[in-house]
Amino acid sequence: MISIIIPARNEEETIVSTLLNLVKNLEGLSYEIIVVDDHSSDKTVEVVEKVCIKSPQVKLTTNNFQPGLGGTLKRGFAEAGGEVVIPVMADLCDDPGTIRAMYRKIKEGYDVVCGSRYIKGGEREGGPLLKRFLSRGAGKMARILTGLPTHDATNAFKMYRKELIDNLNIESKGFEIFLEIPLKLYFQGGRITEVPTLWKARSKGKSKFSSWQTLIPYLKWLTWGFFKRVLKLGEK
Repeated sequence: MISIIIPARNEEETIVSTLLNLVKNLEGLSYEIIVVDDHSSDKTVEVVEKVCIKSPQVKLTTNNFQPGLGGTLKRGFAEAGGEVVIPVMADLCDDPGTIRAMYRKIKEGYDVVCGSRYIKGGEREGGPLLKRFLSRGAGKMARILTGLPTHDATNAFKMYRKELIDNLNIESKGFEIFLEIPLKLYFQGGRITEVPTLWKARSKGKSKFSSWQTLIPYLKWLTWGFFKRVLKLGEK
């Protein structure tokens, strides 16, 4: 079974269409969708509860860890009952149709499957040019400095084997979590691959992502990965 984790804070404008789109695209697969509310002050909880009544595969829980993306995802991972987990943003910026291709790679034996906007067949539509530049640049730096085998290291859209997540010490509080997790699994010997995906900028609501607030945490994990790689090479 695939466990889809949706972190949600004040997403009443987008969450219902996101859930319905996922349900439509996942027809025929064994899955659950876990919406983790992160202390929303709007009607996110109310609208999700209505979807849960009509779609039993959709579940709602609350972040009882530290507020923020890191704690919200930890809560979702703890609740997940599938063999694999995949975070999906509440604004559905990533293409749910990619999930089938990702799952096939897991069945082939990979431990982490990255959705990539920056390989052949992938695409990024909309959004600020600065964010596009920074995300593409971070992907290049991650490959050069750490050896991480993906062109889109910072993309949230990644599928993981649940057993590996269960045994991982996750430290991040924000969006840098999407770099920390694959880096740690990579240096633990995890098999990592990527598939092309389409990313679209949100059309409703307000993005919670800040390039500048995340820059220092990203650099922290890039530095960590670089030294891990140097030590690993020195052992050979």
